[in-house]
Parts: sequence; C-alpha cells; structure tokens
Amino acid sequence: MSNKADEPVEAGDNRVRKTGAGVAGKGHTLSRRNLLATLGIAAAGGSAIALGFLNDDAEATTGQGGTNGKKGKGPEHAWCMVIDLRSCDGCKACTIACQQRHKLPEEQTWIKVYSMEDSTGGTYPMPRPCMMCENPPCLSVCPVSATFRTDEGLVLVDPNTCVGSRACMAACPYEARYFNWNEPKPVTMMPFPPTPQMPVPQQKGTVGKCVLCADRLPYGELPACVTGCPMGVMYVGDLITDVAVNGLGDVKVLSEFLKENDAVRFKEELGTNPRVYYIRGHGQDLS
Repeated sequence: MSNKADEPVEAGDNRVRKTGAGVAGKGHTLSRRNLLATLGIAAAGGSAIALGFLNDDAEATTGQGGTNGKKGKGPEHAWCMVIDLRSCDGCKACTIACQQRHKLPEEQTWIKVYSMEDSTGGTYPMPRPCMMCENPPCLSVCPVSATFRTDEGLVLVDPNTCVGSRACMAACPYEARYFNWNEPKPVTMMPFPPTPQMPVPQQKGTVGKCVLCADRLPYGELPACVTGCPMGVMYVGDLITDVAVNGLGDVKVLSEFLKENDAVRFKEELGTNPRVYYIRGHGQDLS
C-alpha cells in the first residue's frame, strides 16, 4: 500500500463502476484521502457512484432500524464499521495508528486487540474499537450528559463537560472507555481546543474513547485505524448509502458484504445494537 495520501487512482478505467448489483470495487485502487467520497460525503460533487442502494432487503440484512427506516429527510449517513477477522494477523497497526493520531499514552488503547479462543482451542486476534451502540448504556448513566450520540450514530464524549465520574466506564459492556489518570502528553501545533470529534489532548480526570475519527468523516477521510491497517481488515461503512471501504481501496456493497459473509455483532444479545460488525473466520463465535 502506498504511503502517498494523494496518490491518483489507478490508470485506465479508474472510477468505481455503478452496476445493477451495486458497487464494483474489488479491482480498483482509490486515493486513500478521498475514499469516503464513494460514500457520498461530498454531496455527490462529481462522484461516479449513484448512492442510496439501501432497500428493504438491505435494511433487514443490517438489522438496523431508526435511521434507515425513516421516510423523508433525515441524517445523510449512519456510520458503522466492519472488521474482517479472516485477514487480521494481530499486528496492532490499528491501535498504533489511533494512538499516534490522538496523542495517547502507550497504555491507553482506544482500539484493543484481544486474543480470543476459538472452538478448536486455538486463538485468533480480534480488534475492538468503540461499538458505537445504537442503545449505548454509557449514555444514560453520565451525571452531566457529557456522553452523547450524534444523529449519524457516533457516540462521543464532550471533554469540556466530563467530570470523570467513570459511571460510563462501569456501564460499557465492551470495556471501551479509558480514564485519564495523568496529564496529557505535550501536543504541538494544535490550533484548536479539544472537541468531542477531536479530543486532543486528552484532559486529566476525564474519560476518553474511540471516536471513529469523527473529525475526518465530514471531509471524506477515513479513520486512522482504517488507513493504518496493512491488511485491509477494517472497513468504515454507511448504513444509509450501503457502502463500505477499507484503507486499501476495496469498496463493498455493505448489505451484501455482511449477508454473504454471515457477519455478527459482539455481545449483541445485550440489546446495545452495536454498529461494529465482524466477519468471522473458522471457529470464531464471538460469544
């Protein structure tokens, strides 16, 4: 994978094609910086893809109500993530990319890579970001409403409101929140104060978590974990436009990708409706 963020798309027939079945993306290499243009972020400004593939069958496949089921005007996007465990080798490049971008201390891993045991007694790696739950238990327990959920499905923390009660940490069944015990690392060239979308630097006495690089999404850029994965394991997806893309430029019709590979969600029996989907390899049950 090239390190040039502005590398042009592949020569020749370099646009993702619209087909009767959706998006054909397997043989195409796109600019990493502009990959999310395929998700319709640029208001279809010159986009070669006709978006809006989600139909009743696709909605049933994704299992998501609410945003996708609305009639008329609503959120333009419903963000999610797909993690293809078949390709993950446990290198933790996603963790490192996230730590570097958000200036996190070594011990704070917003994307933790677990070693899970399969049905044969072997082990496999499993990255775990924030699940961006549709029914997040962390939200209602916050005494100052520092945790909130955007209309596009991102669960964020306002660092200027958080008082560090840690109630959200206790409520999260995925252990995806982290308390800032120490002063943050010195950060240079940060012209803006911390925001929920870009909480850098973290503030001592507050809680931090994966934000799916919410500051990048409006500009058509992929999260750091997605671009940082050398195996293309992690995809950012949109349940409304029904498209998912990884850092290698592999574009998928989201509903087909999930259905054809029997994607599952971690601890979905808890009723949190997580927006992170896993494609399993052999022997992985994620129970």
